[in-house]
Amino acid sequence: MSERYSFSLTTFSPSGKLVQIEYALNAVTAGAPSVGIKASNGVVIAAEKKQKSILYDENSIHKVEQITENIGMIYSGMGPDYRVLLARARKIAQVYYRRYQESIPTIQLVQQVSNVMQEYTQSGGVRPFGVSLLICGFDNERPYLFQCDPSGAYFAWKATALGKNHLNGKTFLEKRYSDELELEDAVHTAILTLKVGYPDCFYVDDFNY
Repeated sequence: MSERYSFSLTTFSPSGKLVQIEYALNAVTAGAPSVGIKASNGVVIAAEKKQKSILYDENSIHKVEQITENIGMIYSGMGPDYRVLLARARKIAQVYYRRYQESIPTIQLVQQVSNVMQEYTQSGGVRPFGVSLLICGFDNERPYLFQCDPSGAYFAWKATALGKNHLNGKTFLEKRYSDELELEDAVHTAILTLKVGYPDCFYVDDFNY
């Protein structure tokens, strides 16, 4: 029955689902793993960087990106979709700075980026973004970590994992995370969490953080 609605973004299935959003989440789950961990004195975001071929120029691949001086972003899912959202996020941050002469608060950037993603779930002739984002920030001496999904929903996390084997990553984080975790320990925990996704072929150089 759901196949009748699988090609329509703006039509609900009888079970109350927008099937294209579920397909977008499948693209996220199939993507390279990424991890975010909020420490007591900062935030760590990390992503798997390993390429399909040794012929790739590794300096041309960027997964951890800076939005403002105190906000960063990574993703799991489709890289081209990430580039579009990255450009939109930077534009939102610049518009805010020109208007108020200060950096945009993390939560406001997250809300506006999520609004962009949500617009692509109810408009004809478009498809949802096949990417989930982890946006981290440090405002007023306080760290923040948010996840934005293709549906336009966003969540605040202490620690989370996206992409391949994300359930194993989250299980590992639940065992290792504590509110007293400091930045250096959070970096170590992030690397170990990514290792859970690739236990047979793990090298520190294959990861961005």
